[in-house]
Amino acid sequence: MVKIRLRRMGAKKRPFYRVVVADARAPRDGRFIEEIGYYDPTKDPAIIKIDEDRAMKWIKDGAQPTDTARSLLRQSGILRKIHDAKQSGKTHE
Repeated sequence: MVKIRLRRMGAKKRPFYRVVVADARAPRDGRFIEEIGYYDPTKDPAIIKIDEDRAMKWIKDGAQPTDTARSLLRQSGILRKIHDAKQSGKTHE
């Protein structure tokens, strides 16, 4: 299964995360298929930058976001757009 999840970067006690699409069997910080954004919780307010088109494409193709990734997608408004596209019957290409 393919998952959308966070990959921890940054120094000790200074986390920085990249939002990646990876095989569920790969290690957390190991091999991934594609990087689609990043999340910086150290800033105030936290910075969330995710490529909307790539995220929608991967979710449409069956990638499952982890709980934290789903929360970030919700905060950035991408899950709402996917939901609206499904309700209107349109496919995002």
